[in-house]
Amino acid sequence: MKRIMSTILIVSMLALSACGGETEENASPQNEQTKEETPNENENSEMNHSDMEHSGSGEVPSDLKAAESPTYEVGSKTIIKTGHMAGMEGAEATIAGAYDTIAYAVSYTPTDGGEKVENHKWVIHEEIPEAGEQPLEPGAQVTLNADHMKGMDGAAAEIDFAEETTVYMIDFTPTTGGDKVTNHKWVTESELSPIE
Repeated sequence: MKRIMSTILIVSMLALSACGGETEENASPQNEQTKEETPNENENSEMNHSDMEHSGSGEVPSDLKAAESPTYEVGSKTIIKTGHMAGMEGAEATIAGAYDTIAYAVSYTPTDGGEKVENHKWVIHEEIPEAGEQPLEPGAQVTLNADHMKGMDGAAAEIDFAEETTVYMIDFTPTTGGDKVTNHKWVTESELSPIE
């Protein structure tokens, strides 16, 4: 009788440990799959911004005029309210330059053969060689003299809309981590907010 009870006890223990092991094994691939999916999702969200030149030289067109009394002075800190690229929205920025101009949202086909870029924000009046003195109207066909993204310089573009404003060149560290971005061009005044 003791042997039968011992055998039943051993078999029960083995069955229970097998069930426990099976549960862990079943849970483990799901966890691994979740871990695998997460980087891919992040990668895809950043893919649209892969051609963005995150940092710039700080050089500006020679005819671009510094703003006389900008809302955000050079050297002051602000919060970015827009997401031109991953990690930008919500980041703290330092103003590297402030200029009064006309900012344009443009659609263009990159010169390097990439897909058409729709509603890119922003290219400024001084970065369009044939702009002239007056603001360009939506639908105007222009050539870009800016290198914010690969294939942008020299590309044929269409003006989507214009905004007369102060544009800012900014330095910031992305909220997603990574290297500090310096001399990023451009954000408009409405895309920044004061630090409270």
